[in-house]
Amino acid sequence: MTDPSRQDPGWEGVGIGWAVISTLVAGFVTCGGRGYLADRLFKTGKVLTSIGFVIGAAAGVYLVYLRYGRGDGGER
Repeated sequence: MTDPSRQDPGWEGVGIGWAVISTLVAGFVTCGGRGYLADRLFKTGKVLTSIGFVIGAAAGVYLVYLRYGRGDGGER
């Protein structure tokens, strides 16, 4: 049996990786979904959906940078 309190060094970054991926996907889907709903409301084709996807991707990258990319763990 393995000791449950032991930290496996091979897996320490997996949680951070999943957090980064989920933040990027959430920003993309959330803003894209809002753009889609706005397109349906205003009948503008797919213009606002495209804009929403771009804004969501940029917002996701920015949030990942704020949390993980500054080198200080995201704390002020």
